[in-house]
Amino acid sequence: MTPLLSLRHISKSFPGVKALQDVSLDLQTGEVHALLGENGAGKSTLMKILCGIYRQDEGEIIIDGKTCDFHGYQDALDAGIGIIFQEFSLIPDLDAVDNIFLGREKRNRLGLRDRRGMVAEAQRLFERLKVSIPLDCPIVELSVADQQFIEIAKALSLDARILVLDEPTATLTPSEADHLFSIMRELRKQKVGMVFISHHMEEIFTICDHVTVMRDGEKVYDCDTASTTPDDLIERMVGRRVENLFPEYRCDADHTDVVLDIEALRLNPEGPEYSLKLHRGEILGFAGLVGSGRTELAMGLIGATRPVHAKVSMEGKPIKLRHPATALKHGIGLLPESRKTQGLVLPFSCRDNISLNNLAQFQGALPFIKRREESSTAADLMASVRVKAPSPETPVDNLSGGNQQKVVIARWLGHQCKVLIFDEPTRGIDVGAKSEIYALMKELTAQGVSIIMISSELPEVLGLCDRVAVFYQGRIAAELKGENLSSQSIMHHATGGLSS
Repeated sequence: MTPLLSLRHISKSFPGVKALQDVSLDLQTGEVHALLGENGAGKSTLMKILCGIYRQDEGEIIIDGKTCDFHGYQDALDAGIGIIFQEFSLIPDLDAVDNIFLGREKRNRLGLRDRRGMVAEAQRLFERLKVSIPLDCPIVELSVADQQFIEIAKALSLDARILVLDEPTATLTPSEADHLFSIMRELRKQKVGMVFISHHMEEIFTICDHVTVMRDGEKVYDCDTASTTPDDLIERMVGRRVENLFPEYRCDADHTDVVLDIEALRLNPEGPEYSLKLHRGEILGFAGLVGSGRTELAMGLIGATRPVHAKVSMEGKPIKLRHPATALKHGIGLLPESRKTQGLVLPFSCRDNISLNNLAQFQGALPFIKRREESSTAADLMASVRVKAPSPETPVDNLSGGNQQKVVIARWLGHQCKVLIFDEPTRGIDVGAKSEIYALMKELTAQGVSIIMISSELPEVLGLCDRVAVFYQGRIAAELKGENLSSQSIMHHATGGLSS
């Protein structure tokens, strides 16, 4: 059978980097084909070549047995290729309709913009996805999950025969991910071929027919999903066996030593009142569905959202949560959910990002920064969290997702933070980098740092946390620990008792 898509001997180099070396891949009609590999393995580069964003140095793209020559993204769209990017490509100030039809607006008989026709088509797309999204609301005001479904609707509107899904479930709840998989099964019946990129092994074995594994820009393995195992794929991805993804369990918390005591915190006049204690050396998990209030409380704790009422103490002393700078002064730091838009300045170097909000430490007698001391400190902090980068001067945009996350951690270590809030710390990070982040978190708790971890991944919560606060509809529904801490109990409380 002639493959729907064949990538033959694709190679691509950037200055100083061989991104792809002789990579070949076949996609059959109606197949879901998993593309696996660590961050930096070359997956996204290969898909950008397929979509005309990059042009290969060597090799060819063949669709239905015919060689294609893409000179840009539009050429790939015209050939029936759609892509759902890992990083959203939506315009924040435009609504869902305008984003879906951007650059290809419908026109009426007079050549005028047919808003009514576009709204009707958008409604049909969302009905097909079985989601309800306000059509006239700016993207910036919608949830991350809603934005993801708009990306999917945008791709489906192209009637693509080949669909690339790059980490499409990263921002979805388990039920939303299941919904996406049901849509993918329907597309498979409609003979759409799909390339599916994910770091979640359970997803690969749930939805994919075939697997290709990449490492260091090369294809290292290719097989049917039914003929392999998660451990085998992980070993081929990272080049070694990952025996224990989570560090050996030990509770380093001193439960007589309360670092952060939230006696009463209210984010808005009609909202719930939060009460929590965080102990030294403890990892406290915030679990719950997307939109349950976990991140909102974290924003309140760092003063990004100013509480209407707060009785909070740090090491026994009352503190005010007026502003992130105030929280930082008291030793509270946040690794935000979106490291690329909220945690880092991507064009800046590792050094600049690490010292960004601590420049006073490097100010000389004159109003100039002591660059040599700044670089030396950045190098030491990068070494302490094992950032893989040529030097502190490397632009952070050149690093993998896991190393970008480590740069954010290094920044807060430079502030001697006593409390670190990790919001979805391993989203979009491969399994090898996850293991390193988990080990680093345990090392921090052993040094007396207290951590609040917000995560939608239950294995992550259960594997790392000493206690878990479960959120439901903006409130803390339960605090679980010890024998009461299980995936069943977390989901029971996270769904308001609907899950048993």
